[in-house]
This record gives sequence, C-alpha cells and structure tokens, in this order.
Amino acid sequence: MSSKLDISVVVPAYNEEESIPELQTWIESVMQANNYTYEVIYIDDGSGDNSWGVIEELTQRNTSVKGIKFRRNYGKSAALNTAFESVSGSVVITMDADLQDSPDEIPDLYKMIINDGYDLVSGWKKHRKDSFVKNKTSKIYNFFAWITTGVKLHDMNCGLKAYRIDVVKSIEVYGEMHRYIPAIAKWAGFRNIGEKVVQHQERKYGITKFGLERFINGFLDLLSITFVSKFGKRPMHLFGALGTLMFFIGSMLITWVIGQKLYFVYVLHERMKLVTQQPMFYISLAAMIIGSQLFLAGFLGELLGRISPDRNLYLIEKELNFKSQTSKS
Repeated sequence: MSSKLDISVVVPAYNEEESIPELQTWIESVMQANNYTYEVIYIDDGSGDNSWGVIEELTQRNTSVKGIKFRRNYGKSAALNTAFESVSGSVVITMDADLQDSPDEIPDLYKMIINDGYDLVSGWKKHRKDSFVKNKTSKIYNFFAWITTGVKLHDMNCGLKAYRIDVVKSIEVYGEMHRYIPAIAKWAGFRNIGEKVVQHQERKYGITKFGLERFINGFLDLLSITFVSKFGKRPMHLFGALGTLMFFIGSMLITWVIGQKLYFVYVLHERMKLVTQQPMFYISLAAMIIGSQLFLAGFLGELLGRISPDRNLYLIEKELNFKSQTSKS
C-alpha cells in the first residue's frame, strides 16, 4: 500500500485543552528534526472543555494538523477506529494527549517498523509514574492478557504504539477493545509484534480519566475479545459443542436413573421410589434443557452472523483539513 506521508500521528483527546498545544509543539519539533513528512490527527471524543477550539486553532496554523469531533463521548476505541480510516502515513503512531507519552520516542518506533520489519510495536512503560496499586494491577492484567491471547507484552494497554499502515487498515477496534489491539492484529494475521521501553511522564495537567473500574472492564473485555476472535464467525463451534456435551450428559444420567428403576422392579423385584422423586432425574433433565438451549443459541448466532451487515455507528460532527484523494492505479 503506497503512501505519500512518512508518519501519521493519532491523538485521541478528552478534556485536554491545556496539554494539546504543548503536545503539538513537541511533535512538530521531532518531525522537523528528523525531516519527516507527517500528519497529526486529533480526535475530540466529546470533550466538555475547549479542546475542540484548541484543535481548530492548530488546524488553521498548520495544514498537517487534522481534527475530528465526535458529537458525544464514544470512548478511545471509537476514536482510534475512526482515525485509522483516515490515516495515510506509512507508519501510524498513536499516543495519548495528556503528555505522559513522549513524542521523542517516534523516531525509534518509526525505525522499528520501517527498518526492522515489525508490523506493530507496543510501548512498554517500564518505569511507570503511577500509583502502587495501579502498577501492580497492571502487571496482573498483562499476565492474564498474555496467557489468554498468546501475545507476550509487558504493557499491552500502553497508548504509545506504532503500526504499519496495513495493520490499521485491516483491523476494527470497537467497544473498549483498544486495550487489545496487539491481539486483534495478531488474529488478523500480523504476527511480527514487538515492544520498546518508552518514557512515561507524570501527568502535567488535569486528572486521569480512568478509575478502578477500568480493571474490571478490562477483564470482561479480555473474555469478550477472546470469544469474538475465536468464535465470532462460528458460534456453533462453541455453543453447539457445549450444548451437545450437556445434552449427552443429561441423556446418560436419565438413562441410568430409568435403568436403575427397571432393574430394581423387574430383576430384583423390589420397590423403589418414583423416578420423579429422585434428585438425579431433575439434574439430568436440567442438563438436557440447558444443552438444547446452548445448541439453539449457537444456531441463532450462525444465522445472525450471516445476515448482520457491517455498520459504523460513530457520528462525526465536524472534520477539518481532510481533502479527498484520488487513488492512482
């Protein structure tokens, strides 16, 4: 895939009016020092402050700056996914707008993609400027992410990442799946994934936008993305298998209960409680019902997967400095 620019920098922003001008100045100095051709795309994710006004001023001063404004707060995944549709640089760099990610890392990340052949390079905030609880929880989260996804990274959720443009044009980021972009990229066929130790700055302005609930949500998202990646296109393989297993177990149990009743009555000629008075009868019946429901869920999932169109539900209110480009064959 050909590209006119060296680098596209994608910056999701939510209530970061104080940090955006300083970040832009920093990015510009790095780009000029390395003679890169570039664009910077800011996505205002429904900010309640003057972040969009700041972005508008930057687009007027520098034509390399582009802006997208969401009508409301959709989240970081929506911001990244929308920006990925617009980028045109050979290498795409993502970073947070809070100045905790250093633009000085851009040249090394760029070289790892272009010279070393990586598809994706994730930053590793080895020396984090965060609280003790957040640091320890992050390590636990990254361990489980590695075990579940098979992608061994020390800091999968680091906002500072570099991508070959083919990667961002081939994946879809939705919900809160921005935490697992390396895993999404791997499942899309981009397996050359590396990491680089990066600087982590202390927050200079404002407060963090993430609370403790992010760790609970992160765990649930991990389960979700694992399911979607492995069974999203073939739900019958999971629900059908579980349903068949449950129905088989239930059938065996109820056969044993009825067989035991017949044996006692017709072979031993002994009286025995009614089948419906035995707990095992209801356990086996429940297993058969659950098995049937799981199988039906898999069947319905297959039908929905075949008839559901791909939809983009992100409502963009404004765009700045985006010019239509005609591709040349």
